[in-house]
This record gives sequence, structure tokens and C-alpha cells, in this order.
Amino acid sequence: MTGSVTLVLAVLVAVVLSLLISVPVTYKVAVQNKAKKDAETLGTAEEKARSIIDEAIKTGDAKKREALLEVKEESLRTKNELERETKERRNELQKYEKRVLTKEETVDKKAEAVEKREQEVTAKAGKLQEREKKVEEMEAQAKQELERISGLTAEQAKAELVASIEEEAKVDIARRYRELEAQAKDDADKKAREYVVNAIQKCSVDHVSETTISVVPLPSDEMKGRIIGREGRNIRALEMATGVDLIIDDTPEAVVLSAFDPVRREIARVALEKLIVDGRIHPARIEEMVEKARREVEAQIREDGENAAMDVGVHGIHPELLKLLGRMKFRSSYGQNALKHSIEVAELCGLLAGEIGLDIKLAKRAGLLHDIGKSIDHEVEGSHIQIGIDLCRKYKESQVVINSVAAHHGDNEPESLIACIVQAADAISAARPGARRETLEAYTNRLKQLEDITNEFKGVEKSFAIQAGREVRVMVIPEVISDAEMVILAKDIAKQIETTLEYPGQIKVNVIRESRAVEYAK
Repeated sequence: MTGSVTLVLAVLVAVVLSLLISVPVTYKVAVQNKAKKDAETLGTAEEKARSIIDEAIKTGDAKKREALLEVKEESLRTKNELERETKERRNELQKYEKRVLTKEETVDKKAEAVEKREQEVTAKAGKLQEREKKVEEMEAQAKQELERISGLTAEQAKAELVASIEEEAKVDIARRYRELEAQAKDDADKKAREYVVNAIQKCSVDHVSETTISVVPLPSDEMKGRIIGREGRNIRALEMATGVDLIIDDTPEAVVLSAFDPVRREIARVALEKLIVDGRIHPARIEEMVEKARREVEAQIREDGENAAMDVGVHGIHPELLKLLGRMKFRSSYGQNALKHSIEVAELCGLLAGEIGLDIKLAKRAGLLHDIGKSIDHEVEGSHIQIGIDLCRKYKESQVVINSVAAHHGDNEPESLIACIVQAADAISAARPGARRETLEAYTNRLKQLEDITNEFKGVEKSFAIQAGREVRVMVIPEVISDAEMVILAKDIAKQIETTLEYPGQIKVNVIRESRAVEYAK
């Protein structure tokens, strides 16, 4: 057993030794082989590098030769082009030089002609100066002769001539003014009539007049006693609560309510009708019904204002203005209902604005609010125009509307065409037949004032107010007023009437001049 182990060990030692000896030898052989291969590869690479360098040198020489040839060709081509352009420029310069020489010759000829002409003009100027001296001497002699013959100096003759020319010019200007004014009036009247007729035809309204009394029908005459009450306490209570006078007379089955304030009269009418229907008439019940009627009338006023704005097609009006507009239903002017008048004016404004291409809604708004001051003119001091201006400013209306309110009676100058339209529509609504009425005393007083105004003018012999005050005929003294001055007199009278009188519609001023020659055969 020991011997076998020893044998194995010996074998192992021998193997190890053989390995140790063989490894270095093998490594050395491998290194030698690798070095040999590297030397062969290096030699091959050097040969390739030398061949590449040689090839590059050959290619660079060829490229250099080609580039030199191209540069030579380009320089030759450029030289040829420069020579050609130089030749063309030289030819053009020669042509220009010939032209300049020709023009110089022409200018020299013209200069000679001008010099010759100047010499001729100078000679003629000398002759003209001599003639002028002779003419001046002749004018002086003629002037002296004229002064001797006429007995007037030159200044006096000039003054007379200027005066004569001024008089003729004045007559011509007046005649021309009359012709132009007549032509302009004809054209304007024709166009205005067309617009107005179209507007009136499209605007249909009731021809009614308002009064200051209201009549309440009764179911029987027995009701009159119940309204009066014991010792008149019921009628007194009703009059105190409403501020309206109750007239109970022999009129069958009717009671008359009289009051200047139409709103109070309407409240009294509604309250009395409610009391008649209820049947219980005593002071306490009267106060209750009057209060209820007041609320109903206020609601109706607000509704009437809203309906008026809606009917006309105007929106965005302040609620307080609508309420004041509704109050105008119970206000009248010369018997014409103020609210109906405002609605009519608004419709006419819209139609006229449409005819001439203006803002229809703004025109309607101005027409609807033009008399808004009349709604409270019995409560606030001042004219309805100033009250209307203040109300429109308070409730932020536009400047166009404010100016239309201010100018609709001519108190202020209109600042827009809409203000002029409101003036025209207001006059149309007021002047149509049946729209307004006035008392006999006011009517006769207006006619008298119209005649008095015309009689104040110099040269007026007499005047007559005719056609219910729509026209005034003025007879002038022919020795004082000429045909040309008639035009100016008519305008002055019309302006004075506009400033002094208040009247619906318009007044025609007709100035008449008549000359008569009378002789008797004996």
C-alpha cells in the first residue's frame, strides 16, 4: 500500500515537472511566430501607404493643371466682355456728344432771336410810354372839360355815381333775393308738403277736445239725495277728500264734477262710481273709496305711460318719466289731450325722420317727451319747456332729446335736424282741424294783437287778420315802401310775430303794395 502511494506521488511529480518545462518553451515559440507575422503586415502597410501617396501626388498635379486652365479661360472671357462694353460706351458717348453739339447750336440761334426780340420790345415800350403820356394829358384835359360842363368836381361826381350804383345794386339784390327765396320756398314747400302729407296719411288719430268737467251718470235721481247726505255731509266729505266741486242741479240722472286738476277729477269720478255701485255712502266709506280710487288711478297712470311708450315703439325710458307721461292723459292744451298729442307728435316725428333718413327711434323719443313738462307744470313753477328740460336732464336723457324739448316752441335754437322735426310735428298736431279750440275772448284778443303788431311798422297803412288768424294782410304806403323793401318788411313782421305771439300752427304774412293814378276829364 505504501509502495503504490509512493508510485503515484512520483508520477504526479513527473507530470508537474514536465508541465513546468513545456509552458515556457511553448510561450517563446508563440511570441516568435507573432513577431514574424507583425513584421510581414508592417511591410505590406508601408507599401500601400507609399502607393497611396504617389497616387495623391499625381491627382493633385492634374487638378492644379485643370484649375489653371479654367482661370485662364475665365480671365480671357472677362477681358473680351470688358472690351465689348467699353466699345459700346464709347459709341454712346459719341452719340451724346453729337446731340449736345446740336442743342448748343439750337440754343445759340434761340438766344440770338431772343436778343432781337428784346430790342424790338424795348423800342415798342418806349413808344407806349410816349403814348401813355399823351393819353394822360388828354384824360386831364377831358376831366377838366367835364368838370367845367357839369359843374361838379371829380369827387362829387364819383360820390353820386357810387350812390346810384349802390341803389341799383340794392334793388337788384332785393329782386334776386326775392327770386331765390321764392324758388327755394317753392322747392322746400313742395318737398315739405310731400313729407308732411305722407306722414299725416300714415298717422291716424281721433279729432277730440278735452274739457274741464266730468259727468257721472246716476241710476236714478234718488241717488242725488244720498250723494248730498244729511245736511250735505256726504257731498262735503267727497269734495274735501278729492278737491273737486260736485255740481248737482236739474240735469236728470247725472252729477257734474268740476276741477282744474284732471287727475283729482278722475279720482273723484272713479270714487263716486264705486260709491254708487256699492250703495253705502257715508263719510267713512267715502274716504275709503277715495283712497282706493287714488291707488287705481296711479296704477292706471303708470300703465298709460308704459302703453304710450310701447305703442310708439320707444324703450328704455326711466320709470318716473313713464309715470309723468301717463299723467299727461289728464292734461289738456287748448282742449287737446296732452298724451294723445305727444303720441301723435312721436308718430309724426318717426315718419318724417324716416323720410329724410334720420334715427327714427331717437326722433320718436324726442317727440314723445317734448311736452313732458306739462305733466307737473301746475305743481312746479316755470314754463313747461324749462320743467321738461330739467326732467330730461334729471333722468339722463340724451342731449338731442333735451335740445328738442328746449327748442320745440322756438325759445332755443335747434341743434339737430331731429329738433326741427319735433317743431314741425308739434305744429302739425296742433294745427290740424279739430285738434284744439280756444275761448272767444282769447281768440279775438289774439287777432287784435296780430293787427297791432303789423301796424307798428313804418310804411304800413292798415292790416287785417283773416282766416281765423292764420293770415295777416298788410297794406303799405307805395310812396314809402318800394317793391324791393316789401320782401324785407314781410320778413321783419313775421319775425316780430314769432317773438311776440303764441299761436298754434303758422301765420302767413301777406304784404300788398298798390299804386293808383287818378285823373278827371273835364
